[in-house]
Amino acid sequence: MKQRLESLDALRGFDLFCLVALSDLLEELAEVVDKPWMDCVMRHFTHKTWDGFSAWDLVMPLFMFMSGVAIPYSLSKGTSSNSPLGGEDKTSPFKRISEGPTLYWRLAKRVLLLWLFGMMVQGNLLALDPNRIYLFTNTLQAIAVGYLFSAIIYLHTGWKTQIGIAVALLLAFWGAMEWVTIGNYGGGDYSPHGNLAEGIDAMVLGRFRDTAQVVDGQVVVNPRYTYTWLLSSLNFIVTVLTGVLAGEAIRSQLKQGRKVGLMLGAGLALVALGWTWGLVHPVIKHIWTGSMVLVSSGYCFLLMGLFYWWIDCRGHNKHLTFLKVYGMNSITAYVVSHVISFRSISKSMFFGLEQYVGDYYDFLICFSNVTILFLILYIMYKNRIFLRV
Repeated sequence: MKQRLESLDALRGFDLFCLVALSDLLEELAEVVDKPWMDCVMRHFTHKTWDGFSAWDLVMPLFMFMSGVAIPYSLSKGTSSNSPLGGEDKTSPFKRISEGPTLYWRLAKRVLLLWLFGMMVQGNLLALDPNRIYLFTNTLQAIAVGYLFSAIIYLHTGWKTQIGIAVALLLAFWGAMEWVTIGNYGGGDYSPHGNLAEGIDAMVLGRFRDTAQVVDGQVVVNPRYTYTWLLSSLNFIVTVLTGVLAGEAIRSQLKQGRKVGLMLGAGLALVALGWTWGLVHPVIKHIWTGSMVLVSSGYCFLLMGLFYWWIDCRGHNKHLTFLKVYGMNSITAYVVSHVISFRSISKSMFFGLEQYVGDYYDFLICFSNVTILFLILYIMYKNRIFLRV
């Protein structure tokens, strides 16, 4: 029986708690608490407008990184691993995975479900409006792309080749951004509306790009929408691949102390390399630049190393239920929090209290919404109902 990596469940739970609960509560609180300390807190829970990196910018890369950490656990059999510092695994990949087309059907099904859930989360699929059908818009779809290619790479290569592929993809993205020009886009332009990734999305996705509308026969996109997806997919793969490497390190036969040291060392090196590269290749989450991948993956390695050391190495695995409730049904938590609103229930329960709590009423309603979602996830957890794709 496979032993669960409790640190991964806890870290995933921490990420989802911040995403579906803490951020909403803080936003409502910030509306009524006009204090300098609250402004300071909210700076860490706000995305950078363009270049740079905030704590809140780590939420999506961490989610993707952890999907990669799970790959060596979900696709491997036995205890062996083609692990870093453990030597290249010379055996056939199909001797350490579930063989046959069933595996690839699982991968295809996972990608399809993630893609559909991503469209639901954006509110596009459930709107039942053909004019709001957009194709590539969401974190879940970025995970789908990164997971699919990273899983295939993992199944057929060892860790050295995986690193080589990651480096090649980073350089390919950088080279394209620097030296490829299409119309008025590219050629080293890293501005929101002049970079190559923006141009490719505009030309390829067209009407099916998020926020796009057809006005007088012309496709018009909200000028504030600056996220890119197609060219950025090269680096989505790298983000998930870095998680695969972390997962392989943890599954390896190295001593626990060396595993922790490996992850912390890799984290510090990637952060330093990413910020250094950022001097010529800016750290921009919106277009998922290579320097941003290194910086974010470095922070992810550090968090994974600390959680692994504290929980799996030191044995501090008690009182993790709160995080596991979110972490072991992470996709459910993410989708439900975006698709289903509990405000009617909350307002029914707290009807009449607005006159007593004043400006804090919206915070109370938000707290109720968060609590209802947690109770649903807790009931699922206690009954061992874990919905996976």
